[in-house]
Amino acid sequence: MPTSEKRKEQIVSKIDTIGEVNCRKMMGEYLLYLNGVHFGGIYDDRLLVKPTEACKQYQLPQQLPYAGAKAMYFVDDNDWELAKTVIFATVAELAERKK
Repeated sequence: MPTSEKRKEQIVSKIDTIGEVNCRKMMGEYLLYLNGVHFGGIYDDRLLVKPTEACKQYQLPQQLPYAGAKAMYFVDDNDWELAKTVIFATVAELAERKK
């Protein structure tokens, strides 16, 4: 089931408070970028972030964004403090990899 526009707006508005967020629609789902770094997406109304070493310590559940994809970390955006920490850690590690 594709992500609803309302759910996308809820998540994007939260992320927008911590940096420049861009959202790209892809086949009914959304890819998320923070400050130019692709860190995850919204799949079936769930916020999922790319798996990184920095986030292993949070012991987040892993879920598939879609059939045949690699597992990603599920982040509950209702716990915004944890979600913000995980997003920052993911973006920092991915940005460092780009260098």
